[in-house]
Amino acid sequence: MLVLVTGGAGFIGSHIIERLLGSHEVICLDNFDAYYNVEFKKKNIEPFLANENFKLVEGSILDKSLLRELIEGVEYIFHNAAQPGVRASVTDPLKAHEVNATGTLNILKAALDSKVRKVINASSSSVYGEVKYLPFDEKHPTRPVSPYGVSKLAAEHYCRVFQEVYGLNTVSLRYFTVFGPHMRPDLAINIFIRRALKNEPIEIFGDGEKTRDFTYIYNIVEANLLAMKKGKGEYNIGSGKRISVNDLAKKIISLTGSSSEITHTDSVQGDAMHTWADIEKATKELGYRPEIDLDEGLEKFLRWYKETNV
Repeated sequence: MLVLVTGGAGFIGSHIIERLLGSHEVICLDNFDAYYNVEFKKKNIEPFLANENFKLVEGSILDKSLLRELIEGVEYIFHNAAQPGVRASVTDPLKAHEVNATGTLNILKAALDSKVRKVINASSSSVYGEVKYLPFDEKHPTRPVSPYGVSKLAAEHYCRVFQEVYGLNTVSLRYFTVFGPHMRPDLAINIFIRRALKNEPIEIFGDGEKTRDFTYIYNIVEANLLAMKKGKGEYNIGSGKRISVNDLAKKIISLTGSSSEITHTDSVQGDAMHTWADIEKATKELGYRPEIDLDEGLEKFLRWYKETNV
């Protein structure tokens, strides 16, 4: 079975590919955008290059001709290509829209034309934004507080419309703050552990009382494999638990035996105050159950980080 993973050289995409290669032929599409060091992405896919079931294509989801050619014969698409970064989207909202909304529309049109069986779209908890109640269930109002959140919500709506109007099977997985080996270097857990191991101050934006539902990468990959077989519409994919950024920093300091101190700086525009996933729908309809919690995930990530960086 031939599958396409867009953004396949990235953090989440490369983990999905690793699992799929055992039983599927995989095309990885990535444009190696310089949002962060492309060498990280090259290392992510380096283990796959010798696998005869793996094909790397360097290109963009904005290239409609390439997509038409590439998707011919593909049965499933795991769509993870995106312009990430809430803060980056505040600086450059046009790029976030172009890649995340228009790029997704391009994928869906090419998938429809090529009779793809299903598109599994990577969405985000950022679609919720303003908190009306917690935890977020899928019926919670969607009022994003950043251009990134708006662009991911637009992508979800395109997926829904292509399902309802054209009959293309789609599912959107709303990821909640994913972490684990190969995660982006600009994300909090990576930064906090890097600083803790050097006994450097851990700087937190705002007062640190923002809360996040941190989700280990293994759980995210499992959700994608489940969504390949069943489900439609939108699903929260998180741990079902939350922790404040202050408590996260303290946990990492304790885990690493660090002497780092916690400092605070100005809050960043576009950051949601809280995220917390109600995963009941995903559990009932997909069979999703997060197996690795925050503590175990942090230990796994720390071991990997020390092996590869220290």
